[in-house]
Amino acid sequence: MAKSNLQFKTNYAVSSTIEPFYKGGKVQISKDEKFIFCTCGTRVNVLQIVTGKIVHSIEQDDQEDITSFALSLDDEILVTASKALLLKQWDWKQAQCTRSWRAIHNVPIASMTFDPTSTLLATGGCDGTIKLWDVVKQYCTHNLKGSSGVVHLVEFHPDISLLQLFSSASDCGIRMWDLRSSQCLCVLQSHYSPVTSLAFTSDGASMVSSGRDKICTVWDLKSRTTRRTVPVYEAVESVVLLPEDEDFSEIGVKTKEIHFITAGSKGVLRVWDASSARCVFAQTLPSAPPAGGSEEGGEEYGDPRSLTYCLPLPSSLRLATVTAEHNILLYQLPSFTTQQQFVGFNDEVLDVKFLGKGDTHIVVATNSSQLKVFDLATSSCKILYGHTDTVLSLDVFKKASLFVSCAKDKSVRVWRQDPDSGQVCCVAQGCSHGNAVGSITCSRMKESFVVSGSQDCTIKVWDLPETIPETDGDMFQLTARVTEKAHDKDVNSVAVSPNDKLLVSGSQDRLAKLWSLGAPGADLALLGVFRGHRRGVWCVQFSPMDQVLASSSADGSVKLWSLQDFSCLKTFEGHDASVLKLIFVSRGTQLLTSGSDGLVKLWTIKTNECVKTLDAHQDKVWGLHATRKDDRVVTASADSNITVWTDVTEVEQAEEQAKQEDQILKKQELSNLLHEKKFLKALGLAISLDQPHTVLKVIKAIRQGEDGAKQLEKTVLKLRQDQKESMLRYCAVWNTNARSCLDAQAVIQVMLTHLSPEELLQYQGARAHLEGLIPYTERHMQRIGRLLQASMFLDYMWQKMRVTGAPASMDSQDEEMDTASLQVPHSLFMIDKRPGEGGDGTREQGDGEERWNEGEAEEDGGLEEDANCPANMEEEDDDEVSITRKASVRGQREENGNHHSGSEESSGEEDRGDQTEAKMAKCQILLSAASLPPLQAIIS
Repeated sequence: MAKSNLQFKTNYAVSSTIEPFYKGGKVQISKDEKFIFCTCGTRVNVLQIVTGKIVHSIEQDDQEDITSFALSLDDEILVTASKALLLKQWDWKQAQCTRSWRAIHNVPIASMTFDPTSTLLATGGCDGTIKLWDVVKQYCTHNLKGSSGVVHLVEFHPDISLLQLFSSASDCGIRMWDLRSSQCLCVLQSHYSPVTSLAFTSDGASMVSSGRDKICTVWDLKSRTTRRTVPVYEAVESVVLLPEDEDFSEIGVKTKEIHFITAGSKGVLRVWDASSARCVFAQTLPSAPPAGGSEEGGEEYGDPRSLTYCLPLPSSLRLATVTAEHNILLYQLPSFTTQQQFVGFNDEVLDVKFLGKGDTHIVVATNSSQLKVFDLATSSCKILYGHTDTVLSLDVFKKASLFVSCAKDKSVRVWRQDPDSGQVCCVAQGCSHGNAVGSITCSRMKESFVVSGSQDCTIKVWDLPETIPETDGDMFQLTARVTEKAHDKDVNSVAVSPNDKLLVSGSQDRLAKLWSLGAPGADLALLGVFRGHRRGVWCVQFSPMDQVLASSSADGSVKLWSLQDFSCLKTFEGHDASVLKLIFVSRGTQLLTSGSDGLVKLWTIKTNECVKTLDAHQDKVWGLHATRKDDRVVTASADSNITVWTDVTEVEQAEEQAKQEDQILKKQELSNLLHEKKFLKALGLAISLDQPHTVLKVIKAIRQGEDGAKQLEKTVLKLRQDQKESMLRYCAVWNTNARSCLDAQAVIQVMLTHLSPEELLQYQGARAHLEGLIPYTERHMQRIGRLLQASMFLDYMWQKMRVTGAPASMDSQDEEMDTASLQVPHSLFMIDKRPGEGGDGTREQGDGEERWNEGEAEEDGGLEEDANCPANMEEEDDDEVSITRKASVRGQREENGNHHSGSEESSGEEDRGDQTEAKMAKCQILLSAASLPPLQAIIS
């Protein structure tokens, strides 16, 4: 009964995305400590610290990567340098480029900085030169030469009155420049590798430098000598001085001597006493490195936690660090507790799952050993450490506070999220696979077991304890109760049935296998094999309602299998590449699939129909998961984007219903307006509905009323410009049809009469519409010309046919009728009305027949020429030809002596006269065909 009331989903809309905003390079924090500026390819992104949202994105027009940037100390000016050797000055709050100029450097700029007054800009190039720019007066003030190699570091002395600049290049020396004389005062030699950062004391008398040679040097700038060399035993990327007026006694700072913080390859912030060269504090990381690993080994192979930048936030007493994996972390001093974490670049996202009560979070596995948990409301992130190699797969238990992960380090881990604080910790771990663990799933009814599939071709079942630890202090060690050699190749996917009694596995050997889990402690029992895929199976899933399962493969197909006889029930084909993931939605009546083509497809199982294709990714979509309420879906791709989709089926249906109701109300209102003869409002309403046929009906109603021409002119001229543009567009369409061309020409005549060519050409698409009007107007003129010629010949025939013994009154009536019919204003054709020479009408009849034959030939030729016109235009031409032919036949019969009574002749004359006058009236209505020359003039 519930399934009969189920509504199929028809569409999803993007509700939020998590995109990369930092891919390496320089990072700078504004002086008010509200924004973080960081580079991302061709853009400089501005991240708001409070919300974690990108508020501005400044992008280069030339699509060249940004090599460096600098923000002035007053937070007003942003200058960027690109590979195109251009410097651009930005009003970053408006994302507008205010000025650009060529950098005189011959190669890209590697470093930039502003002086304390925000007027001088120093740029260090890869060509070994340093240039200084006055950004206010807009000219180059200095060109400093002498450095060898890339100038990767430039810093102004904090006391601007000294006018000193410090720089470092590939020669490992620190050059001190006097800007008054543009001379190098000295070269400070202490490091044996490139200098990475400089930090000045508040009085400007001392400076601390750091390098990758694992030492930091304290300099006396007055004597320009070394005061102390501090060995720090790691490659240091950044050094920051502790504020002198704050109390840091809780981290071991006992004296008022210089203390500095180092950030480097070990990924640990450490505080050093410059006077004693002793480390007084070392930060404790959330999770210790694996046992047996050495510090030297960690540095040799690179640690993803290694720090590349360390930036002070003195007003709020915080520190910002940037890791090698492009994560930005904010710490509160002096406790060094983590305040906020931002993930700048996820790299390739391999899996994603909803997490938490109400599915408020997502847990993400990327091409990294770290797990990331995002809060969807604030985009804040928590980074989880534990695995030592890339995490490959995730799954979440029913209560959504416990989840499992597996990785290339051959281990599986169980994690718990605190529902109140949101903190996540690892509570259990298992390590007994012989190769990378590529897939994992958990029990559906209770938190009782976990099943993993590995590249060692085995499946393991791990039992969980009845009481799972709350914290990682007493982590539980998992042991596998069942190990089964399941496939001949890698196990790509495993899934547990909703009743926890069955297990299905999919492998690279193109098979899916069904297993019985049995009672606790029992071995796995093979129940059946599903054969049919031509390539490896990427994903398998049980239906939540029916006894069927679905599998997706690298052959681009999705198959639905029966659990009774293991037969293939349905095959879904639509992806152009491997189908990597699938889930059931709408209580098992629909499928969502994601593939290597970057597409997500929604399928209705009953009809085998692809209902919707969602396109928001540029690379393989590895992750796909739905909430428990089935109202949202999250997808994760190798393009580093994570997209959250919301089911908008009901919203779209409600909008469509409201739109239909609104249309009905407007149609009724339109009918009332027409009935009340409020033509202006009716025309405006019809145009707003964008219904050309309804607008045509209103035009016809106006023209059929009393004094229709004036009423139409009055109504059209009162329309707004956008409404006139729509009318012109409609007329171009109406003019292609013989039945509506008169109304179109009437409207065009009003426009051409009252609007100048300049005004018309300002209308959107006016030129194209006018060009489309000309050829059809010419055809209508030719058709009316043929009709007028035929009607004139008919009058000529009736004038020349005299019935012997007809009363004089009838003759005079004929003459009056002939005279009236021939008084056509602006006639398009001249009819030869020479009197007959023979006196008996023979010559005239012969001429008439000859002219009729010519006219008939022209008519046939005209029909052939107008073969492309609408069918109703050809039918009207046929009617004209048939009328003329009947008239000719009757005239010939009467000439041959088939006379009728006088009353019949009189009635025939009246009928023919009525038809002629009707045709002539139709011709007179088309007087606006004279608009063709103005149209051609406007176009030319």
